[in-house]
Amino acid sequence: MINDENVDIWTTLELIDDVKRLGLSYHFEKEIAKVFDRFLSLEIYNVQITHTSLHEAALSFRLLREYDYEVSSEMFERFMDHNGNFKASLSKDVKGILSLYEASFLGYEGEEILDKAKDFTSFHLRVHNEDRENIQFEKVSHALELPMHHRIQRMEAQWYIDAYGRRNDANKVLLDAAKLDFNVVQSTLQKDLQEMSQWWKGTGLATNISFSRDRLMETFFWTVGIVFEPQFSHVRKGLTKVCSLITIIDDIYDVYGTLDELELFTAAVESWDIKSIQLLPQYMKICFLSLYNTVNELAYDTLKDEGEYILPYLMKAWTDLLKAFLQEAKWSKDKILPKFDDYLKNAQNYHELLHRPSIIFRLCNDLSTSKSELERGEEAKSILCYMSENGVSYEDAYKHIHSLLDENWKKLNKDRVTSSPFPKHFVEIAINFARISRCFYLYGDGLGAPDNAAKNRIWSLIIEPIATRETNA
Repeated sequence: MINDENVDIWTTLELIDDVKRLGLSYHFEKEIAKVFDRFLSLEIYNVQITHTSLHEAALSFRLLREYDYEVSSEMFERFMDHNGNFKASLSKDVKGILSLYEASFLGYEGEEILDKAKDFTSFHLRVHNEDRENIQFEKVSHALELPMHHRIQRMEAQWYIDAYGRRNDANKVLLDAAKLDFNVVQSTLQKDLQEMSQWWKGTGLATNISFSRDRLMETFFWTVGIVFEPQFSHVRKGLTKVCSLITIIDDIYDVYGTLDELELFTAAVESWDIKSIQLLPQYMKICFLSLYNTVNELAYDTLKDEGEYILPYLMKAWTDLLKAFLQEAKWSKDKILPKFDDYLKNAQNYHELLHRPSIIFRLCNDLSTSKSELERGEEAKSILCYMSENGVSYEDAYKHIHSLLDENWKKLNKDRVTSSPFPKHFVEIAINFARISRCFYLYGDGLGAPDNAAKNRIWSLIIEPIATRETNA
């Protein structure tokens, strides 16, 4: 269907959008790239793009940027009036402004047209969202909750399979393929989770460090948001181990360890010397050995399978992280509020493609966890740092954090299409890290204090197949 050049190009682009949102696009990357190359030919693109509807223009723009093609936002100028604002008449075109809304989140810094598009469409979609009888209500409500570009792919596929299946024009073959693929991927995830559950139980960390969070399921869900494809089980399992250890160690630095103990633990990791364990208290001994064994095993597997010796890089990454944890612990113990920029720059000296998702993670985490952590006495949070330094209210600080999130997303959008030393899959993983950060903390602390809704999302994505849900219904 994608390869059929006799089909109208706009029909094919709609098909690609459906395929992508249904979670099937990773099977057809070459075919999709071929369509875009054909679409961008002078004969089709330059001639037809000037005669498209708002929906078609926005759809093509979003798809091209999603697949890292260079396309100018100036294509939307013909939908604006002589004052440089989007024409008021467009507000009645719900399908068109919804597509423009989704496209606006692919913008770069300085693209004022897309900034105006986001403001214009957000306002009018909120108006339409009050009309529950509107046939587009479900799509509008879904988009306003979180734009497509910020959603993790498996959860979007899960939602879209249900929404697409209720469409009168749904292609049954495509729908059945999406359901089958979802369940096949889910079965792989279940095998990965089972293996990780055995690993986690074997570490004994949950029982020996009882004050820490036991969040294996949430941690594994996080890795699914970063990379879901069945062939990347080894990546998910490696990330699950790393994230589980980070969660335990974060609790040690945040809520339990004394500064003297934290200094010793940080020094032990930096030296990577097994003999240093003798200086640590009992609860830190098992934590250090678990970290030591897990990281060495990851380095061994990479050397064995890929021929690359990565242990020095892993050691540096862990040392950098723990020094950042230690710095935050010192700020907290000494009741010091650092300057806002100092807080954000703590342990962030990495390539921009890694730096920006990390900033998005930190800000999303702070927005959702700041109140609970302030109650525990952890004062060095971005909102409070900004409030103190600038003498502004919580609401003003909250708005500033959101503006920073928007700014970092724009920079990340640009980073993905500029030259980088990383392969395409790694770039996508970095962006997915920003996405899972946004989704995980959308309604609170999905890791520290997951509510029933958060647990149900994980259950439906990883445990319960789509066919079972339909049967039960």
